[in-house]
Amino acid sequence: MTVLSLTKRKERINLNQNIQLKPIFALLLLGSLCLNSASAQFYLRGEVKDENNGLLPNVNILLHSSGYLYHSGSSGDFGIPVPASSDTLTVYAQGYQTLVLPVDVTKYQNIQLRSNLVTPAVPSRKKLLSLTKDLRPADRKGWTVGGETYSSLVENDFIPAQRFPETGFAVTIDKASYSNVRRFLNMGSTIPPDAIRIEELLNYFNFGYTAPPADSCFRMQSDLSQCPWNPGNRLLFVKVCARKLDPEKIPPANLVFLVDVSGSMDLPNKLPLLKSAFSLLVNNLRAIDTVSIVTYGAAVSVALNPTSGAEKGRILQAIESLTPGGATPGEAGIRAAYRVAKSQLIKGGNNRVILATDGDFNEGETSEDELEKLVVQYKDWGVYLTCLGVGMGNYKDSKLEVLAKKGNGNFAYLDDEREAEKVLVTEFTQTVYAVADDAWLNITFNPALVKDYRLIGFDNKEKVLADSTSEIQGGEVGSGHSLLALFEVIPANAGDSESSSVVEKAGPHTAASTGRWAGELARIQLSYRLPRDSTIRWDTYTCSSRAVAFGELPSCYRFASSIALFGGLLKRSPYMKQADWKDALQLAQQSCDPTDGIQQEFISLIEKAKKIYGKTHHRSVN
Repeated sequence: MTVLSLTKRKERINLNQNIQLKPIFALLLLGSLCLNSASAQFYLRGEVKDENNGLLPNVNILLHSSGYLYHSGSSGDFGIPVPASSDTLTVYAQGYQTLVLPVDVTKYQNIQLRSNLVTPAVPSRKKLLSLTKDLRPADRKGWTVGGETYSSLVENDFIPAQRFPETGFAVTIDKASYSNVRRFLNMGSTIPPDAIRIEELLNYFNFGYTAPPADSCFRMQSDLSQCPWNPGNRLLFVKVCARKLDPEKIPPANLVFLVDVSGSMDLPNKLPLLKSAFSLLVNNLRAIDTVSIVTYGAAVSVALNPTSGAEKGRILQAIESLTPGGATPGEAGIRAAYRVAKSQLIKGGNNRVILATDGDFNEGETSEDELEKLVVQYKDWGVYLTCLGVGMGNYKDSKLEVLAKKGNGNFAYLDDEREAEKVLVTEFTQTVYAVADDAWLNITFNPALVKDYRLIGFDNKEKVLADSTSEIQGGEVGSGHSLLALFEVIPANAGDSESSSVVEKAGPHTAASTGRWAGELARIQLSYRLPRDSTIRWDTYTCSSRAVAFGELPSCYRFASSIALFGGLLKRSPYMKQADWKDALQLAQQSCDPTDGIQQEFISLIEKAKKIYGKTHHRSVN
């Protein structure tokens, strides 16, 4: 197998550009990229532009210390793991003059190439994950690491409630970020900040389930307490529990396994892991369910025609026969899978394509914008999409995230067989059966009690915020899912020496004591549609302004605060710089369930992160 097929690239290095890499040497370097990048403790970030100040995508970047060849991302920015605090780059692209420059890893690199190329086209408009009415946060530049790509995110800021009291976010069941973060930490590596989505870290855990009323799809609860990393502020917990389907009334499923069998999937943590994962899923199938298998690699083909779930032996045999080879025509595979799903469409049933891949498409439509347009065409057919990501080094998180969110679906990352079992066996109904579509939560804060607030997680993509017409994108919610969202709140009486731990301390003439806001910190509206129903439904809830001491919160909420702090420390969030890894570890240890293996594993991840990221010198939380 050649270097080009291993890296799934068609381009060839131009020897006339003064870049000389011997083929055998390049093979060794590229083959060891995944292992060696894991040990790097520095990341060089920057962007490449042309003479007209336009960002340049897919520019070649050669790191001299290692000889590794990288590329700028789809937005022209890059993040490169490096072994030391200084290095030298050679930057080149067809039609541009080659540039060699020394770099300081501690500084953001603004690289300009002399060229006659036209500035890249403006990206297509997208949908937001969270939205504060009438507000557009400031942009910042995101990055990629090695051959992996992540969407550039802008962390949510504190918002003045007097000017912008209303905000909202999508209700989703995505959990991919947690297992991906675990993969990096288990390799002993630091993590790209944009790979850390705090809402997905929280989604990974069970914070208690309370069944909704019989006449509703959701149940909402809230608690208010001290913020452990900033005791002068408050932390508002909002929990949303979705209805569980009656096992006896779960509708028949029409499932299409869409499996990437390209040459790059020939690694133990790729196709073999997926084959094991799908074999586990087969155990949950019933006779009324139908399974098809579509593959794409050297060609796009139907590896298993629609088959009853009762024929488990036949399905397992088809899964076991999958072998890797060829390119990655992801677009053609997606089109074929949706056509198969539509041919077997079950009216009133669960029609779903389950895409399993590293996301590194290299034939047909390959950009995030193109793939988004593709799946949007098909979601109106009533076919859902679940994305299962695998692999490292060339893993395209940004593409799979777009496909899942735009294809009425969800997204998970499988780093090992235990995770595959969790997603496709233990949480099978959450993963595969939706109880609500286009779900989003809108919250309005009482400005008499709240000075500023900040939604933790649910960060938007940079280029989505740049589109003035963007609006919130609701999410798909699976059976029995429990979501916990956190807001850090600065009380309106902040700085009052007589203020107590009870936020409900506005003056007698404020709106807080009037009939309009009496005893209320905030009001919530949850909007959603039932599957295959166009009617928009609303549930409402009122958040009490009465706060309780942090130690009196349910242990699961205190544990959730340690997860939020963990994510903030990994992202090096400026909003959590008062705390350090010792604080996150202490919070988790004091609130964990000793019988919960997932919580115990999380504590070990904090300990690994503490060693990797080193000690900080911030003030300890109380």
